[in-house]
Amino acid sequence: MTITAGIDVGTGAVKTVVFDVQDGGAGEIKWLSRQTEKIRQRDPHRLAREAFDNALEEAGVTQEDVAYIATTGEAESLDFTTGHFYSMTTHARGGIYLEPRAGAILDVGALHGRAIIIDERGKVLNYRMTSQCASGSGQFLENIARYLGITQEEIGGLSKVADAPEKVSSICAVLSETDVINMVSRQVSTPNILKGIHLSMAGRLVKLLRAIKMKEGTVLMTGGLALDTGLLAALNEEMIGQKVSVEALSHKDSIYAGAIGAAIWGAFRHEKLAKIGALPLAS
Repeated sequence: MTITAGIDVGTGAVKTVVFDVQDGGAGEIKWLSRQTEKIRQRDPHRLAREAFDNALEEAGVTQEDVAYIATTGEAESLDFTTGHFYSMTTHARGGIYLEPRAGAILDVGALHGRAIIIDERGKVLNYRMTSQCASGSGQFLENIARYLGITQEEIGGLSKVADAPEKVSSICAVLSETDVINMVSRQVSTPNILKGIHLSMAGRLVKLLRAIKMKEGTVLMTGGLALDTGLLAALNEEMIGQKVSVEALSHKDSIYAGAIGAAIWGAFRHEKLAKIGALPLAS
């Protein structure tokens, strides 16, 4: 029994998982616990410690039972962990764990979107990213939801009932917010505004997939917007519109992909270090 933990500190939330991983990730991988906490102007490092402690309690283990505590995202400077992994590799490995058919990962977070083409083991083969200024991000959508007076949980459902969506025209988030203000003044309905935003975001994400030469197969959405059903629907519409034979999927645990990948890579590294007698000292 090798217990590992993965901690993914993003811009908007901290995700933590605890796993029992056999044979460095080549054998059975068993969930023990998961935690997610939205940052909401709190100290993300203190929040990561709290989330980790809560995940340990849920799993019924102590920190001393954890063979490797792996981090990803903005968690490199945490002082109670074992090692850090680049977020692209963790999302790739976590994505292939959640959806073994995936040939690519679409990581859509608070600040950017990222398309990652992977092999059957979750190894990164190629990638492309949107600009941080782009209006295709979770932070932009959160700002729009606040302006429209709705919750983030309502966005997907409202978008899916749109009947005449209007796309935002600018790649710049500031100018796109101006587009939305103009739509509201013209009494464009909230569902049509949201669906238009989703279609604009989806169009950019499909272009990323085309850029990495993902032409067919399955892509898994990860990141903070992975559970936005309106974005997922718009993404599949844009696939058809741009004649890309790819099906976009999500998973109920997609938001944990980075933390999952960190935990699995942590188990792999732990096994390799154990074989050469170079395990790190406990923190």
